[in-house]
Order: sequence, then structure tokens, then C-alpha cells
Amino acid sequence: MIGTPARVVADKLGVPFYMFFTSPWMLLSLFLHLPAIDAARGQGEHRDATAPILLPGCVPIHAHDLPSSMLADRSSETYAGLLAMAMDAATADGILVNTFREGERAVGAAPEGVKLPPVHAVGPLVWTRRPVSDDREHRCLSWLDQQPRRSVVYVSFGSGGTLTWQQTAELALGLEQSQHRFIWAIKRPDQDTPSGAFFGTAHQAKEDTTMEFLPNGFIERTRGVGLVVQSWVPQTAILGHMSIGCFVTHCGWNSTLESVSNEVPMIAWPLYAEQKMNAAMMEVQTKVAIRINVGSKRFITKKEIARAIKRVMEEGEEAERLRQCIGELKDKSVLALSKDGCSTSALAQVVHSWKCTVGKK
Repeated sequence: MIGTPARVVADKLGVPFYMFFTSPWMLLSLFLHLPAIDAARGQGEHRDATAPILLPGCVPIHAHDLPSSMLADRSSETYAGLLAMAMDAATADGILVNTFREGERAVGAAPEGVKLPPVHAVGPLVWTRRPVSDDREHRCLSWLDQQPRRSVVYVSFGSGGTLTWQQTAELALGLEQSQHRFIWAIKRPDQDTPSGAFFGTAHQAKEDTTMEFLPNGFIERTRGVGLVVQSWVPQTAILGHMSIGCFVTHCGWNSTLESVSNEVPMIAWPLYAEQKMNAAMMEVQTKVAIRINVGSKRFITKKEIARAIKRVMEEGEEAERLRQCIGELKDKSVLALSKDGCSTSALAQVVHSWKCTVGKK
């Protein structure tokens, strides 16, 4: 979405200008419709809207789920930059989006009278090749090898997500209280921003074996039941392991697609960017996740964390429904990428159009 200035280069070379949008259609639709939404808003701010934004085929988008750039003052440079990018994106010759039609059936849909560039769903594009083994990967996977089928909760907030010190400690107590096995890719807390790991890599350079931000005795009490890793982990290999029963995730789109591709139901704990929108879609539209309940001051208690884990991990109607829905969605994602699947066909059509363009020169 930030690549639209390259249009100038494409025009000079006389080649088509295409965007690759790495987030879902739901966000792309919001992005492309932003100029019309902005014009209809009048003098108010998006964050103060009481009525949700309704886009074709998407779940209603409430103000509290909007990306932070849309929550900024409409007079700010942040919002002006977003609006300018949205206007530029509409001039693309086509947009490739990392989703699939069975997952988001409304791909490319627009209200009557609204003209959008051609949109091609070519996903889900996820990393499937197993990483080269190292000691840390071996430790994660060998530990998982010793656990029963679907018995482990995997917890990760992606490469950029961070919690506060208080929330990190509460998550630890919630995992302990759930009495379920877990593997936790933990990051050092950041009091200032939920995306602190993007800019705090210096803190992550070495593993801090003390992990003083965890409750006293937590590591000792959960030894053998949980594995805490304060560094990079091979996420796709973990999600593909038979012992994983659910994924506590920030709902970044890569993580979401990896969870779907490995048939792992999710507990959605969104932090920033479009993650709240993704969480709403996964819970309401595809029904493959439950969204954790946020309490006052946006603090999630250990009781709620344990309750959410038990809802997904323990036998019952809700857990069975989640497993059934994620299984069906996984099958559809595989079909989309098959030889005659919708995503494979869409990409083939785009390539054909590019070849035709070259042939005319």
C-alpha cells in the first residue's frame, strides 16, 4: 500500500502498474473506499462514529476496530498521507491480494457506482518450507514431540507485538491457571506501544534467562508443562505440529493464514494495525476464532485468559464447532491453490495479461 509512488516508474517504462497487498480484502476494501467514506463523514472524526462502516460482503467495521491511522485526526499529516495513498491505489492497473475467495467471498466487490481497479485473490501465500534446523528449533519441536495430540496452546504476538509488564505477568498467570500445556514465544514487555518489538530489537538480541518480568516462581511451577522461549521460533513448524491445539495470536494476517493452513483454531488477541478487523472477521465471518474479552482500561485478566483457553481446548460444542470450521476453511485454502483452484487461476490470468502487454510492444 506504500508502493504507489512506483507508478511513475511503471509509466516511464510503459509497463502495467500492479500492487501486491499483503493484508486481507477486508482492509483493502476499506482502503479503496476511504475517499468515499471520508467525503461522507462530514466534520466528524472516524473514531467518534457510532454507526459501523458497512462494506460489501464484510463484517461491520466498528470505530474501535479501525486501524490507528484512521483513528488519527482527519486534519493530521498521518491521516492525510493515508487518504492520499488510498486515492493513488485506485489508479493501479490491478491489485494482487493475499487472500482466497472461499475465505473472503466478496473480493473485488464494490457498492453501485463505485469503480475499483481489478482485484485478484492469489492466496493464501504462506511460508511452508521448514527452516534450517538450529538448537532452538530442535528444542521447540523436540519438546512438542513429547506432548499429546492437540494438547498444547501456542502463544505468540508476532515479530512486532509486545505487551506491558503488567499484562505479560497476567498472561503468565492465565496460562498457569488454565492447566493446559503451552509454548510461549515471549518478548520483553514494552510500556509504550503494542508494536514495540518492531523498534526494540536491541532488547531482543540475547535471551534474558532471568526473565524478571514474569511472576516469581512461574518458570519453576510450569516446568514440564510449558516452554517459554524469549527469541525467534519456527512458527510454521510449530503450528504444523500434531500436538498444537490452539493459537493465541495477535491476528496479524500472516499468522492468521498460517493458522488456517495448519488447521489450528485461534484465540484472537489483536494489538495494532488492522488486527482488530482480522479478529472480527475470523470470529464472526469464518467462525474459526474466539475473541478474548478486553476488560476495563484494555486489561485482560488471568481469569479471562484461562477461560478462553478452556473454551477452545476442552471438549464441548464450541470447541467442536471451531475445529470443524477451521478444518473446512483449511480444505478450501488448499483447493484455492490447487492446479485448477481459484487463486491459481487468478494468478495465471494476470500473468497472461502481462504477456499480452509485452507482446504488443
